[in-house]
Amino acid sequence: MVPHRPNIPISRPLLGDAEADAARDAILSGWVTQGPRVAAFEESFAHYVGAPFACAVSNCTTALHLALYALGVGPGDEVVTVSHSFIATANAIRQCGAVPVFVDIDPRTFNIDPSLLEEAITPRTRAVLPVHQVGLPCDLAAILEIAGRHGLPVVEDAACAIGSEVLVDGQWERIGRPHGTVACFSFHPRKVITTGEGGMITTRDPELDRRFRLLRQHGMSIPDTVRHSSSSVVFEEYNEVGFNYRMTDIQAAVGCVQLRRLPGIVARRKEIAAYYSQALRGIPGLEPPHVPKGVSTNFQSYAVRVTDDYPLDRDTLMQYLLDRGISTRRGIMNAHQEPAYANHSRANSPLPKSEAARDQVILLPLFDSISLDEQDRLIEALSNAAMVQAGSGPS
Repeated sequence: MVPHRPNIPISRPLLGDAEADAARDAILSGWVTQGPRVAAFEESFAHYVGAPFACAVSNCTTALHLALYALGVGPGDEVVTVSHSFIATANAIRQCGAVPVFVDIDPRTFNIDPSLLEEAITPRTRAVLPVHQVGLPCDLAAILEIAGRHGLPVVEDAACAIGSEVLVDGQWERIGRPHGTVACFSFHPRKVITTGEGGMITTRDPELDRRFRLLRQHGMSIPDTVRHSSSSVVFEEYNEVGFNYRMTDIQAAVGCVQLRRLPGIVARRKEIAAYYSQALRGIPGLEPPHVPKGVSTNFQSYAVRVTDDYPLDRDTLMQYLLDRGISTRRGIMNAHQEPAYANHSRANSPLPKSEAARDQVILLPLFDSISLDEQDRLIEALSNAAMVQAGSGPS
């Protein structure tokens, strides 16, 4: 009898005693909501990415919404972005009452195609929202040039891109510096580092940062930390409607530990991705990720295109792997193909490359603790699946 082998998940966060101890310390401190640990996490994050300001929030969706809202995006406005992203990208635009205008992608990078950007801009456009999909930086130079000519702010959806870099004037700079007006990050467990849930907004604009901090806490004129440490009685005011988009000190304590792990995590993910890419060269019909010159990706996800040269279609391959205890995910979704956006978006032209990417791409397991045996087991299954379909290999 063949011994049972544990299932291989699509992802597994790297969390250990250091994170548990940090959370415990925060809990026992008596201050568990937004407080000193959030401030420490913001300072460390800003230093890591090279941003003048970093503001922690409850998740990346609220980060995107807050960024657009603070920039004045409102009902009747348009924001140019991609459909080929998690639904949160489009949702943040709709939460402002604006309309997402979808542009097709570059099929090799799965990022927005800058050559299609300008034709999507209208007098109602208020911002451009590119996505660094699966951690791979998009063509920021081209996007910023076009947006700059039209006087439009650029909000980077960097949900997946912590630890990724771009080459600027011969120097490597981290995503989140930011290169646009604002960059927004996620700390969901599927991301490279996690706080369970959580997000961060970086900017170089001090007035925007002030607005983020005000609006994330109900528009409260005096933060809790100031009120609680005051030697005299003070009363806050609420001069405008705000939101409850705060991160907790428990989450931030975990985030500080995760951020210290980040360089090692990114290096490990690149090592795993390189091993996969080398192996896939021997399996016709499976295209490994393309990383253009001038960018460095954190490999938040490892996206493989299943072409017509592979004997199985993508969905059949996913089921074959699942039957053997190997979890995968489909390619990134498209908002315009979801019922919620049937009447709440527009595209300047058809989106065939986005639709093909959703239907042809498979995301393979990639996480820090994946073993060499598990990697080889996946590669063997990908090879065997092709041979089984051709009737020349083991089941």
